[in-house]
Amino acid sequence: MQAPLVGQTLRKMVTLVVATTADVASINPAKALLAMPGWNSGPGLDCGIRSFKNGDHLRLLEQDTSIIAEDDLDMRWEAATGETVTELIFLSRHAAVSTRPALTVHPIGVPHLKDGDVLPQGGKPGWAAPPNPRIGPWLMLLKKIAESYNLVPEFEITLEATHHGPVTTKPTMFIEIGSTEEYWGREDAARVVALFGKDLVLDASVNNKILLGIGGGHYVPRHMDVITKNGTWVGHLLSGYSLPMEEPQDSNKKTDPDHVGGAWKDAIKIAFQATAASFPGGKILAHLDHKSFKGWQKNAIVNFLTSEGILIGKPADFC
Repeated sequence: MQAPLVGQTLRKMVTLVVATTADVASINPAKALLAMPGWNSGPGLDCGIRSFKNGDHLRLLEQDTSIIAEDDLDMRWEAATGETVTELIFLSRHAAVSTRPALTVHPIGVPHLKDGDVLPQGGKPGWAAPPNPRIGPWLMLLKKIAESYNLVPEFEITLEATHHGPVTTKPTMFIEIGSTEEYWGREDAARVVALFGKDLVLDASVNNKILLGIGGGHYVPRHMDVITKNGTWVGHLLSGYSLPMEEPQDSNKKTDPDHVGGAWKDAIKIAFQATAASFPGGKILAHLDHKSFKGWQKNAIVNFLTSEGILIGKPADFC
């Protein structure tokens, strides 16, 4: 490695944890994290965003607006401070029709949307942030800490599929408390998120295989099974709603990717490229939720992955 030039200052590499006062499930874990030793006030950012620093590598941003609407925080922080952002961790609430209490972790992006499409929860069309490499290890850690606080089995500990914004360019993850107002303000859940959020040690030697999830529902249960069993690294997780496919009228062309319309091919390519950016040199394997697809859909996806040189993995391949 080349030594720094005389007089050259090395840029600090920092993690940004982002919270908002507009969301109790966001600000409560942030307060619990700030109550731990070592925090001091940091520089302010535009739009009234406040910051706090802990040592050389941990920063917490506190804002008063919606998290998913605050784009480019990584680049804005770098421009304001001269520090290099290595990752972003957003604290947020989770809402679900089921109303089941849950602690969730997920990557972000809307790779299936096109210019002119409605953006229901931020981001930008055809974009996915690099998934934070901590997602897999921290899912396992989150479960252990939640169990130690007796939140399990009341709370489900789960992944979610890739969805929503804000726009970032660095590895990103959301950690959420759900799923209704009754649980968003739970102090014990906030402490669990803060405890596992302060552990920034990442053992990159555990498993060099990365799961790129293709298909399934929002909580990606079949991908979850592989990840929790094998300690697999987690890339993007594309649920069925992120893979819009238009069935060709000609039955002989149903499995030909060139004749199956919809944004599904772009979504897969964007998700794969973003995952590769987070895991340079890692072995990315696409894991299909076969039962979530019709036969022609599954065959078209397999043919497309093969044509793109994207490896396909069965559950046993992640061991």
